[in-house]
Amino acid sequence: MIVLILLLVLLLLGVGFTLHVLWIAAAVLLIFWILGFSRHHRNGGGRRYAWNRR
Repeated sequence: MIVLILLLVLLLLGVGFTLHVLWIAAAVLLIFWILGFSRHHRNGGGRRYAWNRR
């Protein structure tokens, strides 16, 4: 019985850690998206992309 409780605790700790890491990754990606979006509009806007600029 105690082994099952310990396994459940380890599982819940692992899920909590994973969710925490995913929240951090989502926040970092959101910051990069906002920076890219603002940089795109400062460079003239439009529908041109970085790989299609002339």
